[in-house]
Parts: sequence; C-alpha cells; structure tokens
Amino acid sequence: MTDLPAGYAFRSPAAGDVDAVGNMLVADQHAAGFEPTLDAAFVRQVWSRPDFDIGADAWVVIDGAGEVVAYGQVRREEPEIVGSWGVVHLEHRGLGIGSALLDRLEGRATALLSAVESPRFRHSLTAGDDAAESIVRDRGLRPIRHFWHMQIDVTGPIEPGPVPEGIEIGGIEPPDDLRAIHAVLEAAFLEDLGDHPEPFERWAEAHLTNPTYDPSLWLLAHDGDEPVGALIASVGDDRGWVDWLAVLASHRGRGVGLALLRQSFAMLADRGLRRVLVNVDAENVTGATAVYEHAGMRVVNRWDLWERLADGSS
Repeated sequence: MTDLPAGYAFRSPAAGDVDAVGNMLVADQHAAGFEPTLDAAFVRQVWSRPDFDIGADAWVVIDGAGEVVAYGQVRREEPEIVGSWGVVHLEHRGLGIGSALLDRLEGRATALLSAVESPRFRHSLTAGDDAAESIVRDRGLRPIRHFWHMQIDVTGPIEPGPVPEGIEIGGIEPPDDLRAIHAVLEAAFLEDLGDHPEPFERWAEAHLTNPTYDPSLWLLAHDGDEPVGALIASVGDDRGWVDWLAVLASHRGRGVGLALLRQSFAMLADRGLRRVLVNVDAENVTGATAVYEHAGMRVVNRWDLWERLADGSS
C-alpha cells in the first residue's frame, strides 16, 4: 500500500469537514474549466445516506497543520459493485496523495466484495483530469460511461406551458404515491441497466432520510388512471436538481418529459432559485439528453465513470 508523503496523515471524516471537502470539489471543477455543480451541499447529501458508513467507508488526508487536503470514499452501489470518488486539494497534488488514497479505496472495495462472484470496482473522475486518468488507467480501470451536468439559468418566473393531450400532471401524496413513482422509474429504465432505481424499500429509505427530500417538488404524469411519467426534484443550497426524470416507452415522443421539466422549472423558480441542474448519461438510451436540450438546458460540467473487476482484471 502506498504511503502518504511525510507530514500527511489519514483520519476518518468529521461533520465539520464538509465545507473543506466541498471547497476542494469546487476548486477541482474550476480547474477543469467547468461551472461548479458539486459542493458542500452534495457532500452533506452523500453523508446522509443510511447505507453509508462514514467511519469505515471514507477518509480525509490532513497536512501538518491539521488542514484537510484530500478526501475519498467508497459505497456499495449494487450487490456486485462498489463505487468510489475522491479529490485532492490543488496545492497538494503531484505528491502521491491521490495514489495513497486510491489504495485505501481499493482495499475497502475488495473487502466489501470479498464474497461476490463477479465483483466490480468503479471510480468517478472529473472529465479531462489527465493526471487522475493516468493513475486509474495504470491500475487497470477503463472508462465505461460519460456523464454531463446540464443546467438552465432561471431569470424569473417560468410559465409551465401546455401539457400533451390526454395527460395530467400533478403533485404526489406520500407515502401512497411513492410506489407509483418507483414503478415508473423501474419500467422506464428497464432497458438501461446502467441507470436504474434500487429495490423499492432501499430506494424509499434513501429518499426519506435524505435532508433534501421534499415531496412537494415531485411530479406524476397520468394518462387516465395510469402513471406514465415521473419527476423527482430537490433543492441544494442555491440551486434546484432534477434527480430523476422518467417516461414510459409507450408515451415517449409526445412531450410528456418536456412538460414535466417545465412544470418542475416553474416550481423551482417560485422558490427563488436561479439555476436548475440534472445529471445525465451522455449516451442515455431513452433520449433524455435531447429532451433536456429542448427544455433549454446546456452542458456545464462533465465527469467519467471508470471500472475494473475488483479482482484486478479489466
């Protein structure tokens, strides 16, 4: 296992580290030439997940003055998959801190997947970070998916616009409508094995315990009595997020997704927010990227997902 440079040390993260980690994320995105979309609010959300053990699954690196200069974490995303990400302060790069941190992440992933027949280890990187790409490539990881953060700037009230004929869009009544939302997500992403919701109980717990959970921002589209589209949104500090947008295959191409987005933008604008973002697979098989572009969103950030079988094969 790679040692940290002299004067640096690992420790478990504490609640008071959230701003330091968030600030490193913001600086990392600026350095890559992107508009920052991930910050302390994102870190708080990650740490709040009921399946995330911050004491066992995450580390910070501190310098001789006790300042946080790096962070990394792993999380079991599926029974056979552990995902990870990390960030190193710009002024402390090139010293081997990233390699030492990645050793910790890989070691924890191996332990979590020790009893799995076909384990997979994944790591997320800011797109275009050549140094980080070189490190993970040397360890046998290969890029498998590319993601965009898309954004629309909100300058004032938004008129939702028309809804397709025969379709009704409205809010939800939790907890009764949670299963309907989940069923739409599950059916809509059936053909996209890389992007699908967790089993209902785990999915519901993750949302209900999330500090950004706000069912007043969730929407369901109905065709008669049948739920055919769903949108989950949340607020993080000064911005809104469209966390999930799904339309059943039988109802795509009719403007249901666009109508859901416009309704969500209007609701978030009424909250005084001035930008709304979404994380989307750049090669999404459902055609979502075209819907977001049609709604006026643009790409402001990019990140990549790299993968290797946890036994070391690519």
